[in-house]
Amino acid sequence: MTKLLDEALEAVRRLPSDDQDDIARAIIQLAGSDLAAPILLSPEEREAIARSKAAAARGEFATEEQVRAVWAKHGL
Repeated sequence: MTKLLDEALEAVRRLPSDDQDDIARAIIQLAGSDLAAPILLSPEEREAIARSKAAAARGEFATEEQVRAVWAKHGL
C-alpha cells in the first residue's frame, strides 16, 4: 500500500460509518470489483415505490391505451 493511500484510509477512519461505507463502495468500484454497489434511494423514491406496490396489489394497472399514449409521447 502506498503512503498516500494509507493516509487517505486513516482520514476515512475518522469519518462517520455511513460516510466510510460510501467511500468504501466508491473504492470497490474504482478497483474494478465485481461487487455491485447498492443503489441508495431517497425518501421520495421509497414512497413512490411503496405507492406503486400498493396500487399493483389493488390491481390498478394502466390500460393498453394509456401505455400506448406514453410510448407515443416518447416516440416509441
